[in-house]
Amino acid sequence: MINIKDNLDKIKAQIQQACQQSGRLTHLSEQSKQSLPVSLLAVSKTKPAALIEQAYLAGQHDFGENYLQEAIEKIAQLAHLNEASWHFIGPIQSNKTKQIASNFSWVHSVDREKIALRLNQHIQDNNCHNTPLNICLQVNISNEESKSGVAIDDIFSLAEIVNNCDKLTLRGLMAVPEKNASSACYEKMQQLFAQLQKQYPSVDTLSLGMSNDLEQAVAHGSTMVRIGTAIFGERTYKN
Repeated sequence: MINIKDNLDKIKAQIQQACQQSGRLTHLSEQSKQSLPVSLLAVSKTKPAALIEQAYLAGQHDFGENYLQEAIEKIAQLAHLNEASWHFIGPIQSNKTKQIASNFSWVHSVDREKIALRLNQHIQDNNCHNTPLNICLQVNISNEESKSGVAIDDIFSLAEIVNNCDKLTLRGLMAVPEKNASSACYEKMQQLFAQLQKQYPSVDTLSLGMSNDLEQAVAHGSTMVRIGTAIFGERTYKN
């Protein structure tokens, strides 16, 4: 039997320790546990609504989903969880932007102009958000052909496009570094994030780090880590 609350507590303790080790948290206290500089995004893809509700009742309100149709079903089932915030973190096909705009508060995986403009237009057409949609630009920081993400040289031109969309709010950057990536990869993400922050007051989120690189990501300025298996157990992979 999975104990979701215990798993969440362990991950939060791990984040706290990583913050302390990196100098981003100078003391341990009950107060500091409520104000960690790194937030937790629970990656709930392939996991049933019942487990997500357990996590919500244990205090976790931010959930990340990769698979759109599965996510829409769960969002509908869990509509009574009023403070749940849904983050789309998977690759985006242009024909899925309408449903993403209608069902999510955050999108971490915008990597091209067409996607940004379509998300903005759908929100305008359908008035499906009282507040703008929060956007992170996905960066292909390791330059892997198999991964989505905007090239480093194109980040700031795409950021300008998103910033000019009246229904989108540019919040920051997201990346999935290659396995065993060097520190230089994380340092580059930290530098890019700092540059973006200087240009746009709305930028406050560096979505970087998962179970295998949490400490490295926190040491290099991550403000949000994305954790799935350590919370919900081993993933059921889709065919």
